[in-house]
Amino acid sequence: MRIDRMATGLAITGLAGILLTALGCKQAQPPRPPAEVSFQVIQPERTMLTTELPGRTSAFLVAEIRPQVNGIVLKRLFTEGSDVKAGSTLYQIDPAPYQAALDQAQAALAMAQATLPSVQSRAERAKRLSAVHAVGQQEADEAEAAYQQALASVASAKAAVASAQINLSHTPSTAPISGRIGASTVTVGAMVTAYQGTSLATIQQLDPIYVDVTQSSADLLKLRRNLESGNLKSASTERKVKLLLEDGTAYPLEGKLQFREATVDPSTGAVTLRMVFPNPKRMLLPGMYVRAIVEEGVNDHAILAMQQGVTRDIKGNPIAMVLSADNKVEQRSLTVDRTLGNKWLVTGGLQPNDRLIVEGLQKIRPGMTVKASPFQSPAPAAGK
Repeated sequence: MRIDRMATGLAITGLAGILLTALGCKQAQPPRPPAEVSFQVIQPERTMLTTELPGRTSAFLVAEIRPQVNGIVLKRLFTEGSDVKAGSTLYQIDPAPYQAALDQAQAALAMAQATLPSVQSRAERAKRLSAVHAVGQQEADEAEAAYQQALASVASAKAAVASAQINLSHTPSTAPISGRIGASTVTVGAMVTAYQGTSLATIQQLDPIYVDVTQSSADLLKLRRNLESGNLKSASTERKVKLLLEDGTAYPLEGKLQFREATVDPSTGAVTLRMVFPNPKRMLLPGMYVRAIVEEGVNDHAILAMQQGVTRDIKGNPIAMVLSADNKVEQRSLTVDRTLGNKWLVTGGLQPNDRLIVEGLQKIRPGMTVKASPFQSPAPAAGK
């Protein structure tokens, strides 16, 4: 029993020593230093605002080649997929029937013109004789009618010659525009008919080229309100447009906004915008998916916050931590418009000269006093 009491006493004494040692260590620890954060000083910036819109390219001009006369195709005078000039001959339709029709019309005209002088002199003579009552009035009237009929025959024959000449001139089917021609739907020896439903080939002018994009009517109304209120200023009368290709690369040449449709598509609630881009190297082809970056206007006092300084609360609303004058953390609710590069365009919640915390957010909470320093952008890596 005595041994048990001694063991128990020693255990209690050891435990008390351990507790005293732990308490002494805890009292000896220095106070935790304040969390370190980096901040961005918010300053208004003059910023060009743009909007990115999806769309597709389309040819500047499109001409479907259709025959204007019936006949057999004797020749095809172009290479499929090549560039053709306006006025160049694409197909030669057999001209023989139309040349024969022209010859016949010219012969009929010559015949009508040959009879005209004699009929004319007869009418004039009958008119003179009728004046002195040498012939009856009816005979004079009949001579005049014959003369007028002969004149009509000459006019009709001239019209027939003109029609035959037009038909003959349409036997070579020519290019109405310059551009790139596609595949031919007919071969030599094929029978074609005038104004048939199926085109012989299609020519597309690719330089310049159209880009058609869509913008929601809500965004359009918002842009108009911003311009009218003065929040945005139009940069120029001619709005410039940049283009991103389907693989994400930037198209090297700038375009311009040509027009905006006057009606809204009721099925999508969107308005179509048409841009024009130079395309000298034929990099853009009709039907390509692209994204157009359209200039909206200039905001002279834009508030831009670095993206890493803006987070979301549990409801998904944007919030930010800012520093008070005595380096205490304050939480702000923000209203953001869009991203511009690596920054948010903030329309509410931040003021000029606010210090927005952009680094060290994981270590802080509202009300804490922190050690703050200005944010330093990382230096670019060597060779870049």
